[in-house]
Amino acid sequence: MSLDLSPFARLPLAHLPTPLERLSALTGDAWGVRLFVKRDDCTGLGFGGNKTRKLEFTLGHALAAGATTLITSGAWQSNHVRQTAAAAARTGLNCHVVISDAVGRETEAYCASGNMLLHGLFGAHLHLAEDDGDATTRCMDRLANEAMARGETPYIVPLGASDGIGSLGYAECARELLAQCEAQSVAPTAIVLATGSGGTHAGLLAGLRLLGSRVRVIGISVSEPADVKFDKVRGIADAMLDLCGASRGTVSDTDIVVLDDYTGPGYAIPTEEANQAIRTLAAREGLLVDPVYTAKALAGLLDLLERGRLTGDVVFLHTGGTPALFAYADEFPLTKATCP
Repeated sequence: MSLDLSPFARLPLAHLPTPLERLSALTGDAWGVRLFVKRDDCTGLGFGGNKTRKLEFTLGHALAAGATTLITSGAWQSNHVRQTAAAAARTGLNCHVVISDAVGRETEAYCASGNMLLHGLFGAHLHLAEDDGDATTRCMDRLANEAMARGETPYIVPLGASDGIGSLGYAECARELLAQCEAQSVAPTAIVLATGSGGTHAGLLAGLRLLGSRVRVIGISVSEPADVKFDKVRGIADAMLDLCGASRGTVSDTDIVVLDDYTGPGYAIPTEEANQAIRTLAAREGLLVDPVYTAKALAGLLDLLERGRLTGDVVFLHTGGTPALFAYADEFPLTKATCP
């Protein structure tokens, strides 16, 4: 098996390679493992994050098709929307975004700061939808028709840029990560990441298998039951393997591991375990994660370590999302002391 991405159009957007760093202060010798973090929060574009890798291939495909306008969707604090808007600004494309309130959180910080502030600064045209289902689809279709009526060429970017094309970005990340592990004498037994729309998980897993690596990829669901996430990862991995001319059997069903023990009440709803993971990582490593995605994945990782479910060298894929942390400021009240 091999991984040849040369046939696919790609637009350089990210600062690559992102660092692979040891998290020695977080774990010490407590669990008998060496814990590393793959810093995809450092991809650079618009505060960085995992979507930038996927957008390199998505926008490469869009520009090759003559696109002049990007249309996508997401929640109010969507990391995907932020990075898509930044990519559109970088390339001179128009950007229309259908935003839905998937959470019902009405604090001032949630509605006006974090990613919501950045969407506007990057020049995205925001359109509010009643929900993240049929209403969003209808709105995106209408925007595409209106763009064509103006003589523009619209390109609809799927949620999270999570399809066969977008996931190529994480197949390439698999190659990058394996090279870093070899250079740093890291022998990963598992890679742990947040699983949302599924493209990062699918692309990384398929890329590893195409490159001959059998390392486990463990997804921590941030929003839905494990069987729902399984189907998403399976579908996107199959689509990517089809594009690469590889057998779908390259990724077996048993390869797809998703845990939903750390999801909490649902998407973008913080859990106490995730909030504590944020505090712990910040205090011990000076590194930030967000309550929506990476903190839930980190909470899952720490619990797996505590229960002895992981051994050897373990890599945590930090997929970014830190601007959303500011939208949840009320979850982290300041402790203040008066000077004597």
